[in-house]
Amino acid sequence: MRGIELTPEIPVSEVAELGALAEDAGFDSVFASCHYNNRDPFVALDRVAAATESVRVGPGVANPYETHPVKLASQVATLDEASGGRAVFGVGAGDASTLSNLGFEREKPLRRVLEAFKVAQDLWDGERVDHDGTFVARDAGLNYDAGEIPVYVGAQGPHMLRMAGKHADGVLVNASHPRDLAWSADRVAEGAEDRVVEGEVDVAAFASVSIAEDADEALAAARPPVAFIAAGAAPPVLDRHDIDRERAERIGEKIEAGEFSEAFGLVTDAMLTAFCLAGDPESVAEQLAAVGEHVDSVVAGSPLGPDRENAVRLLGEAFDAAGV
Repeated sequence: MRGIELTPEIPVSEVAELGALAEDAGFDSVFASCHYNNRDPFVALDRVAAATESVRVGPGVANPYETHPVKLASQVATLDEASGGRAVFGVGAGDASTLSNLGFEREKPLRRVLEAFKVAQDLWDGERVDHDGTFVARDAGLNYDAGEIPVYVGAQGPHMLRMAGKHADGVLVNASHPRDLAWSADRVAEGAEDRVVEGEVDVAAFASVSIAEDADEALAAARPPVAFIAAGAAPPVLDRHDIDRERAERIGEKIEAGEFSEAFGLVTDAMLTAFCLAGDPESVAEQLAAVGEHVDSVVAGSPLGPDRENAVRLLGEAFDAAGV
């Protein structure tokens, strides 16, 4: 898979235009990020599907807290129908600081994610579902037929990575650095040793990427997403890159308080190196090639670059140069 993540912080018509550009640039999958403060990802994905012919489309990633998992399963199935069978279900535990703003506690994230997509698969198979776990569903079913939809789990921690290796079609590894991706791929492989579904798991780097002809402009554009990544990174990940835990915690506090400029200003060069692929086209191509040594697929995530349209074109060329 050669994927790209588009963020509906812009009108959905513009997301659709970028999706069409991504298809022309050689991407085969388009994900839309899912945050309540942006436009609805499923509306954006529907527009992308209408503007394209072959790319897969899906949330990247939806969480089963702010939307009931049964409802989420129906939304994904509807997207699959609307796109002519091109949907992919990207699902993960969500950003803790963002969820807390809505009053949700991210309790038992692994169980919640696993139960959410297992129930979704039963619903897509036409079954009626009774479920009493991290959420409740009583005699739930879909009143329409759904196709087979691949499930990609957004993951970073060891337990979620192993679970994805055992149960999912793919895993979207929330990492950009080869060191993190090598470690993550090993954890997915551990889970795959006890695989309970058919087919091999597709290990995809869901990497924050920022590309521009001017490397400094690319790095500046990378600061906002890197702030969110650093704030949500597990302590062992921070330690792996010698990143100050207290500074990362302060970034999270600023984000939760809505003080985004202050949060972005706390991002260090070490965080940029660890948590994104950024620079001019030649540099990004080299970084993509290094990433490709450890994973099967790559999804280029937000921010893409200071100029989105140009970034999509440059990224297509960088992927070609990197051979991923």
